[in-house]
Amino acid sequence: MAVLMVWMVSPNMAVAAAPLEDLERQLKDLQTQIERLKQDKVEQDRRVREIETAQKERAAKEAEAQQEQAKRREEQERKTVILGEEMETLKSKITLPETIEYKSLYGLGPAASKVYQMPRGLSIGGYGEANANFFVGDNEGPDKKRDVGDLARFITYIGYKFSDRIILNSEIEYEHATTSTTKSASSGSVSVEFLTLDFLLTEQANIRAGLMLMPMGFINEMHEPTTYFGNLRPEVERRIIPTTWRELGVGLHGTILPGLTYRTYVTNSLNAKGFSKSDIRSSRQNGNRALFEDFAWTTRLDYTPMPGLLLGGSVFWGDTGQDQLFDGKEIAANLRLYEFHGQYQYRGLQLRALFAQGHISDADVLSAELKTPISRRIVGGYAEASYDILPLFFPGTDMSLSPFFRFERLNTQADVPSGFTPDRLQNTTVINTGLSFKPIPNVVLKLDYRNLDGKGSGQIADELNVGLGFIF
Repeated sequence: MAVLMVWMVSPNMAVAAAPLEDLERQLKDLQTQIERLKQDKVEQDRRVREIETAQKERAAKEAEAQQEQAKRREEQERKTVILGEEMETLKSKITLPETIEYKSLYGLGPAASKVYQMPRGLSIGGYGEANANFFVGDNEGPDKKRDVGDLARFITYIGYKFSDRIILNSEIEYEHATTSTTKSASSGSVSVEFLTLDFLLTEQANIRAGLMLMPMGFINEMHEPTTYFGNLRPEVERRIIPTTWRELGVGLHGTILPGLTYRTYVTNSLNAKGFSKSDIRSSRQNGNRALFEDFAWTTRLDYTPMPGLLLGGSVFWGDTGQDQLFDGKEIAANLRLYEFHGQYQYRGLQLRALFAQGHISDADVLSAELKTPISRRIVGGYAEASYDILPLFFPGTDMSLSPFFRFERLNTQADVPSGFTPDRLQNTTVINTGLSFKPIPNVVLKLDYRNLDGKGSGQIADELNVGLGFIF
């Protein structure tokens, strides 16, 4: 019975065991899949973290790159600003601001005064003039003059402001376009017109040393073409005051009282070997290995009692023999030269007058040595009037058109020693009239007529002159 029961149950149990094994196997498969899914999840999480980390690193690098780029931009901007400031500083050292006021300072012309307005460093300025001279009357005979055109001069002012108190100023002149001779004329020249060191101490007293312009007359110190009328400088300020006149020395300049200025210099004197019957220009030594045996003293006073009115005078005193022999003798050949000047300006009107006279000692010995009559007295003067008419038609204009008239009288043979015949042709009258047009204050176009009359039997050719000038 028992055996029968076992036999009956066993097949059933076998049948039941088979599904159980299948279930266990399926469960194991499920567990395996779950483990695989967990591993996949872990791997995916790892990859996500890697991606997030990479993105964060990339974002950080991009942010760092942007910051670096921003820093570079800031550095570039800073360098650009610094470079701009340095360029402006350099510009201010080389040139004056565009708003420069061209005005005379310390006795010099407007362009020559630029360096005094510099904050520091190098200053460059200058002027130039060219003209053509046509001889239209009293021009006959063997001494007939030919019409000519000339680049009369080109000037560079080179200055350097070492400090507010120490200033170098110089003028270098190129005359007649070339230093070579041509078929038409002799050579031009290159010269230092002046070269000075100014030591600005106080308003009342400043030191000037070097090759200095003699402070006499209107033109010698202030000879830029925009500052005077006519293409040619007044004869009195060429032959009585030998413009442009410069000598080596040292002196003082300043303002004594409001409106009262002075300049006083001690320099080498002239060389009497250069005196002639027509002028004393060739006696200038011009800083070229100048003889210093004889000294000279020159002083000038100018007074402006009211705006537009200038009154003044100057004197030169010095022996000119320079320890040389004249007709076998050593003489003083003293020269006393003085001048008085006045100017009045009101709106477009300008009036100007000057008188100059010189006395030369030992004129008889000089005449014998130089074989030409040297006068004991040379004298001359002129009066001038002009009026700017353009403001009458165009109020507020920067242009100007000024008719002018100048009358000159001079005589370099006023008192010739006995035994010598004066050259009456040197007793000269000059009538000069013309127009000056300035399209801007720094540029001038000139047209003028000069009638020259000598008291001798000869005639002096009249002139029609046209030209231009500028300063910068």
